[in-house]
Amino acid sequence: MRFRKLKKRLNANKEKVRDSRDMVAYAAIVDRIKAFVTDMFMIYVPILYLLAYVIMDGKEDFQSSLWAPLAGVLAYGLIYSFFLYKFGQTPGKKAYEIKVVDAKTRKNVTFAQAMLRFASFLFSATILLGLIVPFYRKDKRSLHDLIANTVVLAC
Repeated sequence: MRFRKLKKRLNANKEKVRDSRDMVAYAAIVDRIKAFVTDMFMIYVPILYLLAYVIMDGKEDFQSSLWAPLAGVLAYGLIYSFFLYKFGQTPGKKAYEIKVVDAKTRKNVTFAQAMLRFASFLFSATILLGLIVPFYRKDKRSLHDLIANTVVLAC
């Protein structure tokens, strides 16, 4: 069989698989990391700036305070969870065309589910084990995805 015919047949099979409802395109780990970094710069850094220079008297006051970093993380968690609940995407995830959905229904997550995902992300990032999990799974779900019953899909 000629290579061209074989290539056409393989491409036709790929399109059939993409049309199947059972086939799911999971987001690449690299895209998830880039989306995370983008969210940190677009959401978290402005929150920290507002806390340090608008609400407080500068970086020394921010660094000496025990409550300011906690307030920054809580504000980021609320904004992050709102974006996931309302749109299924944060600005960083939208930029890299990935979406967080419920693992069973494939619909947007609830606000409680988004908050649980954020809280469990803080835990899994602290122990670092949870961030290694997607490298060993076919569905690329992290520990916080498993806890919150979510999955990150490519749009």
